[in-house]
Amino acid sequence: MSLLVVGLSHRSAPVSVLERAALNADAQVKLLQDTVAADPATEAAVLATCNRIELYADVDKFHAGVAELSTLLAQHSGVGLEELTPFLYVHYEDRAVHHLFSVACGLDSMVVGEGQILGQIKDALARAQDLHTAGRLLNDLFQQALRVGKRAHSETGIDRAGQSLVTFGLEQLAASTDVPGWARGRTALVIGAGSMSSLAAATLARAGVGEIVVANRTFERAERLAQILADAEGATARAVRMDAVAAELTRADVVVSCTGATGLVLTADAVAEAVAGRTGEPAADVSAEGPGTDALPPTSVGTDENCPLDLASVQGTPGFSVHGEAAVAGMDAATLEQHAAWVGEGTTLREQGREHDAGGRFTPEADAGLIAALAEAVATAGRVPEYRRPEPVAEIPSPAPAVFLLDLAMPRDIDAAVHRLAGVRLVDIESLAEASADAPMASDVDQVRRIVSDEVAAFGAAQRAAHITPTVVALRTMAADVVAAEIARLDGRLPSLDDRLRGEIRQTVHRVVDKLLHAPTVRVKQLAAEPGGTGYADALRTLFDLDPETVAAVSRAVDNTDEKDRPA
Repeated sequence: MSLLVVGLSHRSAPVSVLERAALNADAQVKLLQDTVAADPATEAAVLATCNRIELYADVDKFHAGVAELSTLLAQHSGVGLEELTPFLYVHYEDRAVHHLFSVACGLDSMVVGEGQILGQIKDALARAQDLHTAGRLLNDLFQQALRVGKRAHSETGIDRAGQSLVTFGLEQLAASTDVPGWARGRTALVIGAGSMSSLAAATLARAGVGEIVVANRTFERAERLAQILADAEGATARAVRMDAVAAELTRADVVVSCTGATGLVLTADAVAEAVAGRTGEPAADVSAEGPGTDALPPTSVGTDENCPLDLASVQGTPGFSVHGEAAVAGMDAATLEQHAAWVGEGTTLREQGREHDAGGRFTPEADAGLIAALAEAVATAGRVPEYRRPEPVAEIPSPAPAVFLLDLAMPRDIDAAVHRLAGVRLVDIESLAEASADAPMASDVDQVRRIVSDEVAAFGAAQRAAHITPTVVALRTMAADVVAAEIARLDGRLPSLDDRLRGEIRQTVHRVVDKLLHAPTVRVKQLAAEPGGTGYADALRTLFDLDPETVAAVSRAVDNTDEKDRPA
């Protein structure tokens, strides 16, 4: 077994890179075909989800395989190899098995424990099978990964560690409100009719939304999903064409989008128009300066030339002054001296007084004198503490969102600039990644990790044992041929031997050979299943002078039998 996986995910790459590297269905097909056509790889499978892109292959050379798979990923993703390489991870043999089993159990998901990944692994296997790029190794690996994932969910409470990405996204939209209470009676627009969109629509239907509108580029698929929602969930659902999205957007309270589009489905302008259509007022850009963010009036000290403070970063901070104690908190004595000289516009510390202006406020010269006094006091203490802090700025409550948007697509369907629109709450893959970083881990995660470790060991042992099976079969076949040849020779030398006696001789010879081979073949299978046991097959072939072509023929026969018996 020479299993290799090269990939990137939300754990190794920022969302912006994942977004650009996303592979559509056609790109995945071409990647698989090019991978098995390359020299180092004989099998290939692609696992591409909204937050991971992984290429699995059976390779005969590690370094050549890593180079080839990395290059192919870069070519088909459209992201340059030099840019992509820092975000790639590589797993080999048992580590690759451990990685896929962990992924199948939801341990590597953005939301730990989510079960949707099992369907995505099943789809990846089906695609590789359809294209005939999955051989015995990857078929066994992905089938076992599905079984391990199901075992983890049935034997542990890993589901309690997290939810599906859809459920987690809806919880983020609902904020502190429970999803059913938040969703009840609302109108939902679901853009897309794939697996993720279907799951979102079904989740919203169970949460009690008043109506679900499904939009899709293929209208028949939208109709089918709307009918399923009506029949299976009892929801009020209807289908529309994609050109009706703009009109539906003005009616929708909740919008979920997950399409395979390579460009934006909803622009910031389209969302702003929809909000204006609902509220009657234009959607303001909350990133612009608002109340409480105006710059402080200019001080009398003029420019920031020679000032030891970074004025560009502090002048706009509410409650901050470049004079006095708050400004100099944390400075050492030498910097205080420099700051005092700057505030005093070049006058010496001895010349600076603590004079008030007509309004009773300290003048810059007075501030300079205060700073000078602080410098003298801190000369032996090291640094001056902050004696007073700026008054906290009262938060201005933002208006309740008029539209809730959930973008589960990769690359994104909804313009990220929507985050800046007042009256809109957007949750996308990037914000979900930030929110899930603080999600609590269930105690069951440790139990799932133990399951994964046990299953990896069992899978490795089974693969190593399977590796020697063709050699053992070839050995027994050779022994049977030897017995048959000797019985034929005996028949030639003793033609008058009666059938009963001839049968007894044949059975005796077979029993002798079987007993001689039984212990060695059983033991060699046990040894081969242990780590480092792959060399026993070579030893067996050498000791009994087995023809390599015979062993290869047995191996092909075993593979063909497995293909016929393997479940779809």
